[in-house]
Amino acid sequence: MYNQKSCPLWDSFFSVCRMSISNHLAVVNRYGFEKFCVGLRGKEFYKPSKFFMYRKLIFSFAIFLILAIPGMPCTSYLVTPGASADGSSMISYAADSHIRYGELYFFEGGPKEPGSYFQAYYRGSHKPLARIPLPESTYQVVGYINEKQVAIGESTFVGHTELFDTLGGIDYTGLMQYALMTAPTARDAIRIIGELSEKYGYYSWGESFSIADPNEVWIMEIIGKGTNLQYDRRKKESYNADRGAVWVAKRIPDGYISAHANHARIMTFPLADGNISITNQQFDRLHQPDVRVIYAHDVIDFARRKNYFDGPDEEFSFSDVYAPIDFGAARFCEARVWSMFKEVTPGMDQYMDYAMGYDLTNRMPLWVKPERKLSVADLINFKRDYLQGTDFDLTQDIGAGPWGKPYRWRPLTWELDGKTYFHERTTATQQTGFSFITQSRKDYPGPIGGIIWFGVDDTNTSVYVPMYAGIRRAPDTFREGYGSILEYREDAAFWVFNKVSHLVYLRYSLKIDDLRKVQAELENSFREFVPAIDKAAMELYNKDPELAKDFLTSFSVSMGNYTVERWEQLFRFLMVKYLDGNIKKEENGVFLTNEWGKYPIVEHPEYPEWWLRTIVELTGDQFLYIEKQDKESDE
Repeated sequence: MYNQKSCPLWDSFFSVCRMSISNHLAVVNRYGFEKFCVGLRGKEFYKPSKFFMYRKLIFSFAIFLILAIPGMPCTSYLVTPGASADGSSMISYAADSHIRYGELYFFEGGPKEPGSYFQAYYRGSHKPLARIPLPESTYQVVGYINEKQVAIGESTFVGHTELFDTLGGIDYTGLMQYALMTAPTARDAIRIIGELSEKYGYYSWGESFSIADPNEVWIMEIIGKGTNLQYDRRKKESYNADRGAVWVAKRIPDGYISAHANHARIMTFPLADGNISITNQQFDRLHQPDVRVIYAHDVIDFARRKNYFDGPDEEFSFSDVYAPIDFGAARFCEARVWSMFKEVTPGMDQYMDYAMGYDLTNRMPLWVKPERKLSVADLINFKRDYLQGTDFDLTQDIGAGPWGKPYRWRPLTWELDGKTYFHERTTATQQTGFSFITQSRKDYPGPIGGIIWFGVDDTNTSVYVPMYAGIRRAPDTFREGYGSILEYREDAAFWVFNKVSHLVYLRYSLKIDDLRKVQAELENSFREFVPAIDKAAMELYNKDPELAKDFLTSFSVSMGNYTVERWEQLFRFLMVKYLDGNIKKEENGVFLTNEWGKYPIVEHPEYPEWWLRTIVELTGDQFLYIEKQDKESDE
């Protein structure tokens, strides 16, 4: 065992922690933080082999403790408390978009001035929509989790294109944000989404929502009713007679997981009986424990009126009626769900042909029971999926190039000789603006129990940083408005991560391991820190909740800003190591030099044999080196 006392820097670090607490927070007794510090020292990173790797993180962590004292196309996973390793509800989300900027939204909660309103915008263009009055008080929202630990994610499906309400007043993002500001539970979020859509009209395509609170997880799918323009002679104005939306929400059984990825997945559901299934006309029964299905009362009748469905009510399938499956929906969307399910549930091979678009009749279940409990780390790994280990692995076909790049630039489909071809669409993709995994934990009060693990840019090359629901602000490098998709800011998280990922894309197989080392260094540290932060925050919360929020703010802000600093260091390292297609030899991040200590030791990585053979097959003797002529020229 390593003797903890033999590391003076660690002892100094913990002394700083204790002195800071003792000097600036008299409400915290020294014994409580002594236990906190000892708990940290017992972690795996407190070892000589890892100490120097973590030294800057340690200093940053010490700083946050000191500061605490004074003062679209997307892939979503849903994990119920009974299916998670720590009993938390978890959902994930990725804002995949070619125009989206990665930033951490923050909505301050509390009392609102009379006349305050929420301005809805269409996320696809920023077109202003309805102004919606706010209640007297709202909840604080960090990203997509509120102080009550209600979290919402989404993925868009198109469905019947004629159902887009061109006169609608709120889009899917507005529904999410308003619900988070006003909903104390997942069920209330469903109710609010339904009510807002009915009152203001739904200005979006079809949408799947992941909605979680500390006790349960729901999937909700919604689509508009189109624009049926009528004229009111009395008011002398036109209106949409079909304003609103049709939708269904189902509670994921505890112990199970679900997922959605840009295609509607809810099929049949129990019809309203006032017990396990209710409609939006029975919201008075919303919080009855046995309720597990909620839906718009006209979801079936409207489909009949539009001639989408003519069967018995019991056979009505939301997905089949409002978003019929086709090859693209399977291959580009359901394949991402299948790829996650197969990692944790036996028997998913039977659905491979469905997921790949070859057999559209063998639909996957909406939820599955995993053979093991899932953690935040598991969901992060799933977010980095590019069908590796399957016959469809993006690194294994010629499109990956000689350096095994698991990305394909858009467009997704392309025409050649009158035929349409495509590139795989995987969970990990270059155009992600931001992504997250949320935890809603019933054993903690809201500000501590809610965590959004937030990252920007490509999920495969990002780092997920824990942001607590109780923080008072976002880190500067992540905050909304710090740079934009049209404004480069050199220390903004989005631009720093894009800078590194684009450098790695150039020779992916050579560089990705260097990125993985730093990625693991940070994410493993954060996962080790969180239990200790939880404990310390709870001790503070029991004495003064406001001090606990200060403490959590300093932690999350410090870790966020440090992550960007560490990623900038990684960029500089990669630039030096791989300059001009060479590789400079190094050991543990230190570059080796010749015997005189002046110049680096440089290697020239060769192209893989299959790539060289491809060149010869395509060019014949164009690049053949002719030995005889070379000898004659020498003479």
